[in-house]
Amino acid sequence: MQDNLTKLGKKTEYTFSYAPKKKKKFGNKHPGNDYFVKFNCPEFPSLCPITGQPDFATIYISYVPDEYLVESKSLKLYLFSFRNHGDFHEDVCNIIMKDLIKLLEPKYIEVWGKFLPRGGLSIDPYCNYGKPGTKWEDVAWMRLSNHDMNPEKIDNR
Repeated sequence: MQDNLTKLGKKTEYTFSYAPKKKKKFGNKHPGNDYFVKFNCPEFPSLCPITGQPDFATIYISYVPDEYLVESKSLKLYLFSFRNHGDFHEDVCNIIMKDLIKLLEPKYIEVWGKFLPRGGLSIDPYCNYGKPGTKWEDVAWMRLSNHDMNPEKIDNR
């Protein structure tokens, strides 16, 4: 019965520990254009490094590519590799951002984690980067210094 489901591809191999090499890139066909690419990962899993309890978040990744873009399936597998990785929320967002900077060398990137509360407290770290010596360095400072000036009403978590 499942033999005719050829469009789904091969069975996906998941890694259950942090795997930065999962990410793959491909050439940007429009490197002369400035444009944002945004990924939303509403089911991001990680572990508390102290208690080992699971943490869940929505991770938002927005970037302005230069020569490369990240391949989406490899990004999903990379993000899933945090499933058994223990790190604080702030560290997780900075690790994701730095790994993507290393892979893509984007003009600009920001990562925002909106973690579900544990113990009545949610943590929403935000980090960003603009390529030094470019206008994107100034954009990064402006976005960081004005980040979350009008926070959303939180009534769903």
